[in-house]
Amino acid sequence: MKNSSNIGNENKTVDVMDALYNRRAVRDYLPTKVDSDLIHTLLDAAIQAPTALHEEPRAFAVIHKKERLDRLSEDCKKALLNEKLKYKTEQTQHILDVIKQPDYNVFYNASTLIVIYSTYAGPFVKAECWLAAENLMLAAYAKGLGSCVIGFALAGLNLPEWKHELEIPTHMKAQAAIILGWPAGETLAPSHNPPKILSWK
Repeated sequence: MKNSSNIGNENKTVDVMDALYNRRAVRDYLPTKVDSDLIHTLLDAAIQAPTALHEEPRAFAVIHKKERLDRLSEDCKKALLNEKLKYKTEQTQHILDVIKQPDYNVFYNASTLIVIYSTYAGPFVKAECWLAAENLMLAAYAKGLGSCVIGFALAGLNLPEWKHELEIPTHMKAQAAIILGWPAGETLAPSHNPPKILSWK
């Protein structure tokens, strides 16, 4: 993932395999805003993801005002803290240690957050929202943007007060939250275990 040289380079062509192998979870961003036309392009890429019976049970919210993102970050930390205190494990203790840091921002100061909501409950709906999320992140890479899934955000986004502020119908549920922005620097590639093949007959 490249840095500020990516800005203005959103018309480059990227091979799908290049995007699959080189997309990174970016947690350091420049303050430069992402243009609304580019966000629309990413949303259009997201909705190309398949859905069962072509029902398309997903909707989106875009949050790009810094003041709102900062408030949401604080509320997400509070909601997550209340949730994790109920289940004390080694993993949750690590999460608690992270979110208790006063300067920790859930969104890593990214300029844009895109939330994918399920519009109704169903056996495949959550998976279909995540298929859209992957499309969006691959498209972001192709346009020179960084992205990162923020699982910590869901606890706050599904609070009644945040659904009200964002004008989200109460029956809808936030399933995926993805930050976007122009990367401030390189993000190193993580290592991956080889595929665990359980059967090949």
